[in-house]
Amino acid sequence: MSAAPGQIVVINDLSHPMGGASALAVLSARHFAGRGLRVAMLAGDVPDPALVAAGIAVTGLGQARLLGQGEALRGSALLSGLWNRAAARMIAAWIRANDTSDTVYHLHGWSQILSPSVFAALAPVRSRMVISAHDFFLACPNGAFTNFASGAPCPHTALSRACLAEPCDRRARAHKAWRVLRHVVQRRVYQPRSSPPVLAIHAAMRPMLARAGIPAEAVHPLPNPVTPFSETRIPAERNAEVLFVGRIEATKGADLALAAARRAGMPIRLVGDGADRARLAAEYPEARFSGRLPPPEIGALAAAARVLVMPSRYPEPYGLVAMEAALAGLPVILPPSALLAPDLVAAGAGIAVDPRDTAAFAAALAGLRTDDARVAGMSHAAFTATRHLALSPDRWIDCLLAHYAARLDAAPGQVQAEAISPTASGSKLIAGSAAGT
Repeated sequence: MSAAPGQIVVINDLSHPMGGASALAVLSARHFAGRGLRVAMLAGDVPDPALVAAGIAVTGLGQARLLGQGEALRGSALLSGLWNRAAARMIAAWIRANDTSDTVYHLHGWSQILSPSVFAALAPVRSRMVISAHDFFLACPNGAFTNFASGAPCPHTALSRACLAEPCDRRARAHKAWRVLRHVVQRRVYQPRSSPPVLAIHAAMRPMLARAGIPAEAVHPLPNPVTPFSETRIPAERNAEVLFVGRIEATKGADLALAAARRAGMPIRLVGDGADRARLAAEYPEARFSGRLPPPEIGALAAAARVLVMPSRYPEPYGLVAMEAALAGLPVILPPSALLAPDLVAAGAGIAVDPRDTAAFAAALAGLRTDDARVAGMSHAAFTATRHLALSPDRWIDCLLAHYAARLDAAPGQVQAEAISPTASGSKLIAGSAAGT
């Protein structure tokens, strides 16, 4: 009989659901608590009081993210980003005080605050640990397998000569060098060839993660949980508006969506906030900027949309907003680099176009603007033929618990990874890694 976890520890940079990994980490913790399970969360920021009120034991460092949009790493952030001693101490202390033989540890995100030191702190419980791959930081120094300067996908293996020579960072060569050093440190403590199970949000991530030496059998595809914008089909063919939902910043391509909508002569609404919002609102006074909104309010706005655009400049491993829209019956335009693009195109629910090609992007929008029959067909296909690409939140939780149970069943026979001091060894690892590069 499979063992049920007596305690679940969710580990993530942030305890506030600010998007991506954080939103999913928090969602899982809430659902576990809602099922009456014992849940703890270890985070790098100030604990979210709402989680504490939900019965989740949250321990937080009270630190901020290493980088905001447009910032550069300076001073102590350079070192703490490589090896956050406080994070390692927090996790190691929690394990000493609270660990039991039926406790499972789920690591979500560590690149913004916690740093690679978490892998060392978790070494004593590695046999009861799983990792979620919400991005590619397990296998790529910049976390995206893309050249942020050109937008081109990266074919290189991390830390190869070609990787080291590639000017792929969105900031500067010096920052790329720092990321490379961090990846060297991470590889040393993570030990990818003996990786714990990695839950990848799309099956197409497997060959990319394999570049880091993560065995194929360690990677388990697990689609994201998705709550559609609407439970009934949005009649997109009756609507006129282009909808963008996400951070208003360069990586998400809000500027590309605005340029294409203007060229296509279509109204556009942007839901979200970010560093570029004020500038873009000034440049595109015809656009509607709604700011960050809770899901019910986003759903109300989506009911007036004709198409959702997800013009990210880097490969989206999943693209949650694309599935939230598709499952509600909205056609989706997304880049070919998004891992969901082939799935949505095959279902007749999406169009794949390079968002950097403004003429092509605008042409795709203009084609939908004037063809109600095509939009209706795509809307029905999105609503009926994409269900297999996502999980309901409850089904997702069931799958997580099954992975945890399998880990507990296997734990007694697991060989522990080499123990590495979570605190004292950090400076030695960094110094040795720097000498090796």
